[in-house]
Amino acid sequence: MTALAALVTEIRACARCADLPCGPRPVVQAGEGARLLIVGQAPGRKVHETGIPWNDPSGERLRAWLGLTPEQFYDPVKVAIMPMGFCYPGKSASGDNPPRRECAPHWHGRLAAALPEIGLTLLIGSYAQARYLGPLRKATLGETVQAWREYLPLGYLPLPHPSPRNQPWLARNRWFEAELLSGMREAIAALAL
Repeated sequence: MTALAALVTEIRACARCADLPCGPRPVVQAGEGARLLIVGQAPGRKVHETGIPWNDPSGERLRAWLGLTPEQFYDPVKVAIMPMGFCYPGKSASGDNPPRRECAPHWHGRLAAALPEIGLTLLIGSYAQARYLGPLRKATLGETVQAWREYLPLGYLPLPHPSPRNQPWLARNRWFEAELLSGMREAIAALAL
């Protein structure tokens, strides 16, 4: 077993958040040679039930944005998936709870170090952008996403969450589909997935 495979096995066995309403079920995808890293928020209920990352309507939209087939997307040798919180955080009054805070500090550094071939990291949502862009992010998520070209030389590309709940944001920000998606697909094509 490689060091990366052992680490993924260790993450999947993590029970640090045993107090979660549905219990722990860490969802992660990573393989030797992965070139694209997706850092999202946390698995939703359906993903928790299946253990398959982005296995929901948000994932369908994300794959369409990326221009990747399910076979490409779910190939860990091509695409690594590392959410801010690896387990479903439970429901809140207006959607899901935020990702648990202990996951990223505990796992992200080790997992990122085991993925030296990553050429582009997608930062999906404000939690991922706050962690990875820090003071470089703009005042709002929309401004950060609109400044996507500034982050590409750093290897990052910020995105809004592809949730159907974000349809109003997408409708107000037509530049996203007109400009960013084609630029992102070019960057992904350059990775030769």
